[in-house]
Amino acid sequence: MDETVVASSTIAWLAFALGVVFGAVGNKTNFCTLGAVSDAVNMGDWGRMRMWMLAIAVAILGTSALQFAGLLDVSKSIYTGSRLIWLSNVLGGLAFGVGMTLASGCGSKTLIRIGGGNLKSLVVFVFLGLAAYMTMRGLFGVWRVQWLDSVAVELGSGQHLPALLAAGGMAPERALLLATAVVGGLLLAAALARRDAWRADVLLGGIVVGLVVIGGWYVTGHVGYVVEHPETLEEAFVGTNSGRAESFTFVAPLAYTLELLMLWSDTSRIVTFGIAGALGVVAGSALYALLTRSFRVESFRDSGDLIRHLLGAVLMGFGGVTAFGCTIGQGVSGFSTLSVGSILTTLSIVAGAALTMKVQYWIMMREA
Repeated sequence: MDETVVASSTIAWLAFALGVVFGAVGNKTNFCTLGAVSDAVNMGDWGRMRMWMLAIAVAILGTSALQFAGLLDVSKSIYTGSRLIWLSNVLGGLAFGVGMTLASGCGSKTLIRIGGGNLKSLVVFVFLGLAAYMTMRGLFGVWRVQWLDSVAVELGSGQHLPALLAAGGMAPERALLLATAVVGGLLLAAALARRDAWRADVLLGGIVVGLVVIGGWYVTGHVGYVVEHPETLEEAFVGTNSGRAESFTFVAPLAYTLELLMLWSDTSRIVTFGIAGALGVVAGSALYALLTRSFRVESFRDSGDLIRHLLGAVLMGFGGVTAFGCTIGQGVSGFSTLSVGSILTTLSIVAGAALTMKVQYWIMMREA
């Protein structure tokens, strides 16, 4: 059997295993970015926000460690190109933040809830995937390319902070060490600064999600790296949809999952890292729900609930592809590369979600 095919299968199984861990731990600890923002904005409880911040900090430190060890080159990922599409990052992030609020959770939470028996999240999965595919290759994609991606800044170097520091004259290794220490260190300190961060679930969720993202980088960036592909005779990253090093993200992979199901007879289609990871999250969450007897079938309350979730799913699909990722794809995986675009997107997602919550609260009080 061709070694490349064997490698693709290996990448998929490793992604599935990491996804199972993500799904089980995410279900147990109630890891949820929307919940983190909601708790902080509406109740002043920063527990889950600290969990998310801890995940980002762990991912930054681990991803940088892989780079120092020569096991990963983040300049070959989708997050670190020299072209900063800042408008797409900001507007896509805002759209995703609004969407995840309307749809009761981001892409990762949607998968975790499907594993727990939530039929609403299954509908969100389908419409998020359709909207993401339309934004990659369809009608929304034409609008995105013409009106958003065309507004960009050419930096002349990679957009991740170490590359920008190195472009200013600093030695590359020193630049990586400085950026990691400052950004990763500050996030770690902020996440663990208060006593409420030292709860078991906060530590477990933050550390494990961060480690899973690091594992994703290692699998695609090292295990799946081929110096010379037998067909193209060029370097390649096997088993990823982007053809580059990837870690976990939950927007485009949902679109690719639907595509694979519709084109299953096409033998050129394979189960990629992203697809296998998403399926693993569902499986891990379902396993935890069944073992703890928390599996519950849940559906829409009324037509208004359905409409909100459909609109939210479409906004997440459009926003996630436009911004190059979601709360995990940009908020942890992309952030771990110290990419400026990822940081912009993450802040925009939080802003979009917080603003939507304020509007919803205002409408509720007005009706009352």
